[in-house]
Amino acid sequence: MKIAVLVKQVPGGDSPLRISDDQLWVIEDNVNFITNESDAYAVEEALQLREKSGEGEVVAVSFGPERTQRTIREALSKGADRGIHIEDSYPYSSDPLKIATALSEALKEEQFDLILSGLQSDDYGFGQVGVLLGETLGMTTATLVMSTELSDGSLKVKRELESGWFQWVSLSLPASISIQSGINTPRYPSLKGIMGAKKKEIKSVAPDSATAAAQAISRVYIPQKTKKTEMIEGTADQQVKRLAEVLKKEIRVV
Repeated sequence: MKIAVLVKQVPGGDSPLRISDDQLWVIEDNVNFITNESDAYAVEEALQLREKSGEGEVVAVSFGPERTQRTIREALSKGADRGIHIEDSYPYSSDPLKIATALSEALKEEQFDLILSGLQSDDYGFGQVGVLLGETLGMTTATLVMSTELSDGSLKVKRELESGWFQWVSLSLPASISIQSGINTPRYPSLKGIMGAKKKEIKSVAPDSATAAAQAISRVYIPQKTKKTEMIEGTADQQVKRLAEVLKKEIRVV
């Protein structure tokens, strides 16, 4: 069983986030970058699947600047066998489709049986790369996975739906699935694992620059809070009409 797990490096929630002058990203000088939360669950699930099968390889894959290799090393220290780093640089202009295309170009020769990704990233939160990558590589796909069962060359997954409903789906391999947070309890790197991770291979790959992004973030900014008080006057019918208009068109709760 050959498994790839996608990991992304994101700003930590306790980091001071100051907007850059071009308003395209944050100033990274004092930012503490960490592994995306849902990706940590994907790493753990990949390791558990390998352990249950008794053999195989887990490869940590990430798209980002040079600092992203720290996140790959963290996955290696937990038990992943090697890493693949698709290089990116500031200003970051890649959208989910461009990232998925770059990943597919780097991974297609690897012939993975299974690709795991976190449900979504804590920074942009698109939640699309895993699905797009599976489609690009011609794999079966499933999202919001809460449980996995691997047997006889197929994968059975439990998906979380709306209103407390769940769905069991059988997927043929190769497959790409996105992991929901809480599916397991991620392990901590051991001292032996941390030391061993320094000797494991991380292959660096330059993405195909010819692929253009189909969407872009035009501005990153801090929302400005404003307060406004309106006294609704008139007859009871006029007040009800105005209140309904505010709820529907301004507050947009109905």
